[in-house]
Amino acid sequence: MSGIPVGISTCLLGKEVRHDGGHKHSRYCTQVLSKHFEFRSICPELEAGLGVPRPAIHLREHEDGLHLIESKGTKDHTQPMQDFIQQILPSLENLRGYILMAKSPSCGMERIKIHNAEGAFMHRDGRGMFADALMKAYPLMPVEEEGRLHDDMLRENFIERVFAYDDWMQNVAGDQLTKQSLLEFHQRHKFTLLAHSEKIYRQLGPMLADLKSEPLAQVAERYIHGFMEAMTQKVSRGSHVNAMQHLLGYLKDGMSAEEKTVLLEQIEAYRRGEIPLVVPMTLLRLAQRKEPVDYLHTQKYLTPYPDELGLRNNV
Repeated sequence: MSGIPVGISTCLLGKEVRHDGGHKHSRYCTQVLSKHFEFRSICPELEAGLGVPRPAIHLREHEDGLHLIESKGTKDHTQPMQDFIQQILPSLENLRGYILMAKSPSCGMERIKIHNAEGAFMHRDGRGMFADALMKAYPLMPVEEEGRLHDDMLRENFIERVFAYDDWMQNVAGDQLTKQSLLEFHQRHKFTLLAHSEKIYRQLGPMLADLKSEPLAQVAERYIHGFMEAMTQKVSRGSHVNAMQHLLGYLKDGMSAEEKTVLLEQIEAYRRGEIPLVVPMTLLRLAQRKEPVDYLHTQKYLTPYPDELGLRNNV
C-alpha cells in the first residue's frame, strides 16, 4: 500500500537545492513520516529556473503587488516564479497535505520579511510566493512548516488533519459523493469534531439533517470547509476530557464498576496534566474491544492515525 500523497519542500529531504547549495534535511520527515506519506518534492526557486547556487532573493512590495527580487541587486524573478506556479498548481490537487520550508521568500507559510520597492525592510507579515498561491488554490489542504512540527501539539494536529482530509478525498469528494458517504464521514469523525470545536460540531450536525433542501454538492462543500476549520483548532485538555466522557457513556454498560472508576481516574489525571492522552485513550480502546459498541467501532477519534507515530504519547 502506498503512502498518503503529501507535498514537501525539496530541501527538507536532504537535497542540496538551496540558494547557497545547501539543504535543510528533516530527519523526522525522511525517517518517520516517509513510512506513512508518499512525498512529492518541489523546490519552486530551482524549478522556476533560478539555478543552484543562486543569488539570495527577497520579497519587495511594488504598486502592482509583491515582486521576487535579488537581495543584492535589482534582478526581478517574479515572472518566472509566477509562470512556474501557474503551471504546477493544477497537478497538486491530489495532495492531502504540504510541509513547507520556513523563512523562504517562495515557501514560507508565515512571518516572511517584506521589503519596500527600494529593498529596505518594512515588516514580517508576508507569505512566500509559492506558499501563498498553494494555500489560496487549496484552502482545505493541511499546510505546515517543518520547524513547527517540532512542537508536539502542532505536529499531532497537522498529521491528524492530513489523515482526516485523506479520508474525505478518498471516500466523499468528487465521484464518491452520495448522501450515504457524507453521513458516514460525519459519523466517523463525530468525536474528533466534538474535541476540536463543540461550536462547529453543533453546526454541522443540523446541516446534514436536511439533505433535500439544496444540492448535495453545495452541502458537502459547506460541510468540509466547516470541518477542516474545526480541525485546525488545537484541542485543549478540557475538550478531550469532554469527548472521552461522551465516549464513556456508550461503553459503561460493558464495564465493571472498578474498570469505570480506574478510567475516570485516568481521565482526571489527564485533565490535570499528569499523564499524556495515550493513557486514558488506551483504556477506552480496551473497553471498546472487550464489549464492542457498533457506533464506536468506526470512530476515528480512537485511532486517527497509525499508533506507531506515537503522537498521543506527548500531548
